[in-house]
Amino acid sequence: MSVARRAFIQMSVGATVGILFTPTVWKALDDVSIWTQNWPWIPTLKYGEVKGTPTVSKMCESGCAVKVRTVAGEAFGVEGNMENPLSGGGVCPLCANGVQVMNSPSRIKAPMLDGEEISWEKAQEVVAEKLEAAGSNVAVISGDQTGTVNEVFSALLTDKGSDAFYTMPCDMQAADKAWSSLMGGSGQVGYDLENADVVLLAGADALESWGPTVANLKAFAANESGKFYFAGPMQTKTASVTDKWVPVPAEGMAAFTLGIAYYVLQSGKTTSVADFGQFKAMVMNDYSPAKVEAATGVKADIMAAIAKDLLAASNPVVVPGGSVAAHGAAFALNLLLGGGMKALPEFGKAVGTAMSRSEMLKADILEGVSTDLLFVYEANPAYALPEQVKAGFTVAFDSVNTETTSAANLVLPTPHCYERFEDLASPYGVAAGTYSLGAPVSKATLNVKNAADFILGLADLGFETYEEVLEAKVEAIGADMDELVEGGAFVAEGEAPVAVSMAASELSKAAVPVKGSGAVGLAPYTLLNVGTANQATTPNAPCTISNNQLVGDYLVVMMASATAKQLGVDVGTKVKLSGGTGECEALVQIFEGVLPGVVAAPLGMGHTVGDEFSKGKGDNVYKILTVSSEAAAGASTWAGSTVNVAKI
Repeated sequence: MSVARRAFIQMSVGATVGILFTPTVWKALDDVSIWTQNWPWIPTLKYGEVKGTPTVSKMCESGCAVKVRTVAGEAFGVEGNMENPLSGGGVCPLCANGVQVMNSPSRIKAPMLDGEEISWEKAQEVVAEKLEAAGSNVAVISGDQTGTVNEVFSALLTDKGSDAFYTMPCDMQAADKAWSSLMGGSGQVGYDLENADVVLLAGADALESWGPTVANLKAFAANESGKFYFAGPMQTKTASVTDKWVPVPAEGMAAFTLGIAYYVLQSGKTTSVADFGQFKAMVMNDYSPAKVEAATGVKADIMAAIAKDLLAASNPVVVPGGSVAAHGAAFALNLLLGGGMKALPEFGKAVGTAMSRSEMLKADILEGVSTDLLFVYEANPAYALPEQVKAGFTVAFDSVNTETTSAANLVLPTPHCYERFEDLASPYGVAAGTYSLGAPVSKATLNVKNAADFILGLADLGFETYEEVLEAKVEAIGADMDELVEGGAFVAEGEAPVAVSMAASELSKAAVPVKGSGAVGLAPYTLLNVGTANQATTPNAPCTISNNQLVGDYLVVMMASATAKQLGVDVGTKVKLSGGTGECEALVQIFEGVLPGVVAAPLGMGHTVGDEFSKGKGDNVYKILTVSSEAAAGASTWAGSTVNVAKI
């Protein structure tokens, strides 16, 4: 690698702009600093005591343990929390902008029913009537992967006789379906990146957008001697600093992983699960090097070399991303290797009638949601899933205006995560069960209410307030409330039982690469400074977005020169991408770090609702993703999405 790992982390974790080298950029930063200080909606700070108060942020999908910097009680900035293992002093690009979003003019200021402001009492009456009329035909979509708030929502569903709890598409869900549903495992899978001597990131963009990115970056920096491989259709930022990038199409990731398992099995590795013999026969017959090379384009000698390194390692780990099949194949390979994959026990519940985390992850939102009454909690399905969700009446809880709140019947404003009690329970990917809690840092100045408090007023769930729920959660896991509020974390000891099956029969069908009918493959990717499915580009972020993602207001897609030649396009060509249920307009950029026959497109742009920093910037790539069913996996996937490309 050209940049040492520790130096790379120093330049990237918690940075506002990233790696900067030229005086011109520093002058631009000075201009940006002046510009951001003069936003009219930023409060004028008073003179007073400067503090760094620990709390947790939910701006990114995994959440960050942070310290919010205040002067005279007024929040003005965010930094990492050195005392918390989820942060170690770092902060992701989204959470770093939490104060700016908290003060954004896009905040929702009061409850709104069909565009008219109403009281919270009226909102309670409306929802109570809708609940009574809907019976059991009630559903919840949550954008929170780690919070106890999900226990409150799922307990309401249980009270109504419904199990229609949905999460937005995420690797945590794909992992749970592979681990618990296919392989019979319990608990949550985690990965010991810091102590692994060989790491294969099989589609997991771990240093940019996958899992607890800050913790991953810290582990990568600490693991100076470990060898890291990245496999995927595009040379991402993660791939650029690992020891080797292996170009693998997203739909072929499971087959690629089983191709490596072929060599591991050939070496004599075994495991004690019930269907090991069936799994071995399936891999040796269906995923020989020649067959995998034909299906994925990955040369046999490359798979053999990776397998050799994994076999020679004392603590190897394979970290998957993408489809259920890709996760299942990686888990099976990890069971053979016996390395750094962990099975974390699930923390005890605070609300007795709530679903477990695994139960919350069962429903497949890509198959579609149709319900009489829908609660959406800090998620944006109208943006990321424009065709999948249908409801007679929608109640949207959020702190800022989004496409979903714009379309909802009833909009209920929540406090920003720095204005409320909030928690992080084992973000997907951590190597040990980890629980963090945050108390309010700033007082809410708008007419907002915690969503859990609102729900607790609709049904008798055994608690009056969400603060009581969190106290019960802390007691259930055996942690100390005061230590958590002061910024520490509870780390659980022990592991859950491992899987009981290699899911041989399911993987034999689900791992077969399946593509859409478009001319070229689509490789969607996420950059946290651009945004996620639930969080739009934050106010400080536009100056950090490169011309490989956005030029003016145009989305930029990248492809190899061979692909551009095939399509008859060049740098700067304006094109229309058609796929899924929609179309996108973009400009072409040439980048040889994209697999030939593939076009790479950034997710998170193209918002039609929001502030000046996100609205109308680029186009929405979620519109052109192809949803397909994973054979025998009981799930849907975006892997294998394809598009047609035409000049405009």
